[in-house]
Amino acid sequence: MSDTSILAAEVPAVGRPRSLAGDAWHDLRRSKVFWVALVLIVVILLMAAWPSLFTSADPRECVLSRQHKPAGGSAIFGYDFQGCDVYAKTVYGARYSIIVGVFATLIAGLIGAAFGLSAGFFGGWIDAVLSRFVDVMLGIPLLLGAIVLAKRLSSDPASNGVFAVTVTLGLLGWTTAARVMRSSVIAAKNQDYVAAARMLGAGNSRLLFRHILPNSMASFIVVLTILLGINIASEATLSFLGIGLKGDAISWGIAISEATGYVRVAAGPLIWPSLFLAATVLAFIMLGDAVRDAFDPKLR
Repeated sequence: MSDTSILAAEVPAVGRPRSLAGDAWHDLRRSKVFWVALVLIVVILLMAAWPSLFTSADPRECVLSRQHKPAGGSAIFGYDFQGCDVYAKTVYGARYSIIVGVFATLIAGLIGAAFGLSAGFFGGWIDAVLSRFVDVMLGIPLLLGAIVLAKRLSSDPASNGVFAVTVTLGLLGWTTAARVMRSSVIAAKNQDYVAAARMLGAGNSRLLFRHILPNSMASFIVVLTILLGINIASEATLSFLGIGLKGDAISWGIAISEATGYVRVAAGPLIWPSLFLAATVLAFIMLGDAVRDAFDPKLR
């Protein structure tokens, strides 16, 4: 055996250095909060995409003779005041909540990214104008603004309110994302790699989308993850108040609103949709917290 082979055997192999995403994933794999949140989110997403995997009952099949009957057979949560299967309505209610939450978050993310990138990268009067506009938007009470805008957008009696609620939450919920993106861009554009790319002749668009944006996404994604849970709760709130989803839409907020008047007779139709809503919102917030902790070097 040669001396080189002996030295190679004695010296341990040095692993390749991990990137920020690699370090974050290494921490996430050890986080119990992350795995609990992920399992809950996967179950809710499956429930929203394929509700038939969880129940074969029709949530719109209501028989008054079954009004407030206890659990039995496939109706493991019993029946509500209309004789509808509470379990089936709870399962199918996940679909509209996830649809509204995801698309509202996408709208808010696009607006927040545009405002944050422009304000943080260009600075000067552009930053001043956009920042003041964000301050104006922050001064609008979310619930009051959502009530006014959602009622205006859902004036069509044939509409089920999904489009109106989605656009409303997207247009009113982007301010925090914009502020986080702006601060991340300001921190990134002062780094040495951006100065080196500028000296090599990179233009603004290349600097912005090839160097600054990829290094500013970690905190932004965390904010959007938490915002998704907030949007799901906001949709349920608007539906509970009667200005959110309507018509043939099945929603946790609608189910909670309908069951409120009969809570002394049967508490199940109120409790179960509330628990599923709380678990979904909590799962997304927990996921956002876990991802934030993993991507923040100060918390390691």
